[in-house]
Amino acid sequence: MEKLIVAPAPHAHSGDSVRRNMLLVIAALIPAYAVSVVEFGWGALLTMAISVAACVGSEWLITKYLLKQKPTICDLSAVLTGMLLAFNVPSNLDWWILVIGAVFAIGVGKMTFGGLGQNPFNPALVGRVFLLISFPAQMTTWPVAKGFATAYVDAETGATPLAILKSGLKGYDPQWMDKLPDLWDAFIGQMGGSLGEVSALALLLGGLFLICTRVITWHIPVSILCTVAIFSLCAAPEGMAPCTFMGYELLTGGLMLGAFFMATDYVTSPMSAWGKIIFGIGIGLIMMVIRTWGAYPEGMSFAILMMNATVPLLNRIRPRHFGEKKKA
Repeated sequence: MEKLIVAPAPHAHSGDSVRRNMLLVIAALIPAYAVSVVEFGWGALLTMAISVAACVGSEWLITKYLLKQKPTICDLSAVLTGMLLAFNVPSNLDWWILVIGAVFAIGVGKMTFGGLGQNPFNPALVGRVFLLISFPAQMTTWPVAKGFATAYVDAETGATPLAILKSGLKGYDPQWMDKLPDLWDAFIGQMGGSLGEVSALALLLGGLFLICTRVITWHIPVSILCTVAIFSLCAAPEGMAPCTFMGYELLTGGLMLGAFFMATDYVTSPMSAWGKIIFGIGIGLIMMVIRTWGAYPEGMSFAILMMNATVPLLNRIRPRHFGEKKKA
């Protein structure tokens, strides 16, 4: 006699799946990628193709020949990891460095822990931080955006807005305010930086799409952005209006990319609403501390990885069951 499996209602399948969610996130990244192609030309195309191919190939080889399991590349998680890794590097990064980062992201950041759903840290950020520590010069050499005229190799380089802000705050460059791009240019994406972080507008549109389709909730991105806004208003440097400083902190660097697309990763973020809010506040505070007093002009990757480590603790925050008494 076959055993009956009893489960609580409802029994109707929602139609949701890992592949569907990955497709929606990939679709939400398309506007930002389109802007990067317009700004960085062939470098954006090559960087994305190399990163995605290296991530997918690494996962296929590891699952088939090391783990002796059926390859899992059809769930598109490796494709998304490749896209996010490409978004976090310069468009002129040497191809072999990018391949190393992709292998590290998949092999160490994901498959070492058992694959999708078991990794405690965001794989793309693991790969990005590994490259930043291992190849600091190459990872902080930013091409000047010139559209399809931008060269993939030996491109003209320049400082990012956050690097200019850092040099100004440290007192290294007395003319730093004259070198900053206009806030509107920062908003639409006409500035230097990593491949996928140059257009706050495109990333914001993609993030709102994910919230509207219920792939993510508002808790993490809103708590991050609010924390950064309040912190920057209180920490504005002398000679710059607090609202202007807040604008540069919100619109430049990896804040929008991290807030909507990386901190909201299902596996590495808390499950409860309050846990997500605390998680987002922690990311915003750590990032601003690094930006203001740390050695790096950007701190989003480090902040997310640090808060990823707190997720098991934050998942203990959950509402009491109906009728449950508060413990003494």
